[in-house]
Amino acid sequence: MNQGMNGGVAAGSQSSYANIQTQYAYEGARDMNWCSQSITFVLVHGSWGDSSYWWKTAEVLHGMGHTVYTPNLPGHGMDRNKNVTHAMYVDTVVQCIIHHQLTNIVLVGHSFGGTVISKVVELVPDRVRRLVYMDAFVVRNGYSTADEIPPQGKQEWIQLAQQSSDNTIMLPFAVWRETFMNNASIELAFQIYCTVTPEPAGPLFEKLDLTEFYRLSMPKSYLYLTDDTALPQGEQYGWHPHMSSRLGMFRLITAHGDHMTPFHIHPLLVAEKLVEAGRD
Repeated sequence: MNQGMNGGVAAGSQSSYANIQTQYAYEGARDMNWCSQSITFVLVHGSWGDSSYWWKTAEVLHGMGHTVYTPNLPGHGMDRNKNVTHAMYVDTVVQCIIHHQLTNIVLVGHSFGGTVISKVVELVPDRVRRLVYMDAFVVRNGYSTADEIPPQGKQEWIQLAQQSSDNTIMLPFAVWRETFMNNASIELAFQIYCTVTPEPAGPLFEKLDLTEFYRLSMPKSYLYLTDDTALPQGEQYGWHPHMSSRLGMFRLITAHGDHMTPFHIHPLLVAEKLVEAGRD
């Protein structure tokens, strides 16, 4: 695969993850020609994931004629150094954008990645055309991601981090299966779980200064997957409308799916919804 800086994937590249079935899907998407606008996407993954979660979706978007970059956040994927900070995440994405001289981009954050794109846009607002939050955290100014989940979940994170040798959190399989991949078969959920690495705890508990983010006038979209229970559904903690309403005026796009499964078995759906969320 022709990769750019920090795992960015240049348009037109090929991936071993593509298979015959999805290649037919790419051709179908291209033939639909329902979005003639070419979009440059920067896709930021969330916790207990890495840039590879985007690769199948990126291939579909390439087939539609879009350009995609998928930076890998420090401490994720093959990077085993878990001593990282939220600022390091933000800098990785900013440097990817600057290195590739990207402008007029649609910046997408999934899950915890929403906290990253909210800080990235503060630093390079002139390079971003639209923000897209895909079942993503829209954290309140001065709060952390851990502050935004139910108290019981926050306490479990603290306990798991304390039990680790390197201040990381490894979700139990039962939590992964029931709340991250609830739509998947047990076999697929376990297969993907075996690739997950412990999440650095520090950035999850960092309180973020988002003063400038909440001052910005920037087009925003929220892509809500209706079966996602990684956060309890409803107005108290859920993705929509609890998180999405903090964006002010935004475009709402919905799709069927849970938190992680669509990346692995429905990349065409994810790609189509990202285009709906990102187009003018």
